[in-house]
Amino acid sequence: MEAGDPAPAAARSALRRRDHRRLQPRTLHPCQRRTGCRSAAPSFWHIPWPNPESFGICPWRNEILEGLLGSTILGFHTAYHCKNFIETVDRFLETRVERETSTISYRGKLTMVQDYPISIQWPDALSPGAPPFAETRQAMRQRFGIGDEQRLALGVDRLDYTKGIIERFEAVERLLEKFPAWAGCYVLIQIAAPSRSALQDYQNFAQKVRDSAERINQRFATGDYRPIRLLIEQHSTASVVEHYRACDICLVTSLHDGMNLVAKEFVAARDDEAGVLILSQFAGAAGELREALVVNPYDLEETAAALQIALTMPLAEQRERMRSLRHLVRDFIIYRWAGRMLLDGAEVRRRARVRERIFSYQSRYSGSLQ
Repeated sequence: MEAGDPAPAAARSALRRRDHRRLQPRTLHPCQRRTGCRSAAPSFWHIPWPNPESFGICPWRNEILEGLLGSTILGFHTAYHCKNFIETVDRFLETRVERETSTISYRGKLTMVQDYPISIQWPDALSPGAPPFAETRQAMRQRFGIGDEQRLALGVDRLDYTKGIIERFEAVERLLEKFPAWAGCYVLIQIAAPSRSALQDYQNFAQKVRDSAERINQRFATGDYRPIRLLIEQHSTASVVEHYRACDICLVTSLHDGMNLVAKEFVAARDDEAGVLILSQFAGAAGELREALVVNPYDLEETAAALQIALTMPLAEQRERMRSLRHLVRDFIIYRWAGRMLLDGAEVRRRARVRERIFSYQSRYSGSLQ
């Protein structure tokens, strides 16, 4: 960005995240040329990008790719998703790909493709004036009728088939089969926010989740004890943070995910430096949060084993892991994520201007020789 650009400073960068606006970067770029605006135009694709074979079945594949290549910067959660996108472009469009600099040149427009793992606000903005942990735990146990001797795990997800909720329930079932001493002493609270509930497929999935929880509860019920408490309802941010602070274990076992910020929110909420995070290897956060217990959510034995490790982990080890996780999340908050994209966008614009000037010099020099 340069002084004297005609666009106001606040309008010189338009960061777009929504996948349903995937064609917008291409339409914005000609407007920038007409107005003389030299703004960075970063876009962020917040869901996993498939491999070229899977993407190739899309009837609008070229239009989507051309739309995204209108961006100055195109961000993904992980380097793996960047690799998939570059290979997809290389397969379906005539472009020049510079893999060393992770840039794509298409119709004279340069796009940098980079991984930008998205993050969160730090807890001062999430849980101002939060009550002490002991008070929060006691209130949560009283609300659900959970005894002091019972260990509390938590899942927070949209009610979506990609989140691995049924597989999570089955891992709990396997834990209670392998380690029957936990029956009566372990409870999973599953917050499942309704999602796309007008669609029949999602209605069917919601019923499968209910049926799975009910089957496992009937199998292991004793008196008032139920191993799974399923809450299919919306929760406020304050309520979710309260659950984060009250639980002993947080389960993030997505089958397929971009980043999954629940993992980072749980870590940020735990200023007591206690608690254990069990994290799917298929969530983008697994590439950053290495001190979590990382599992394959399709492997019920592995997830059940991780639950047993979490339930028996000494407090000193929990704190060692949590300190490291909190240090990482605190050092790379949402504002640094956005700032890095904008700075990279400015660098790409600078390189493009240099290329334009070099081309202009070469054109004048070649013309003088004729």
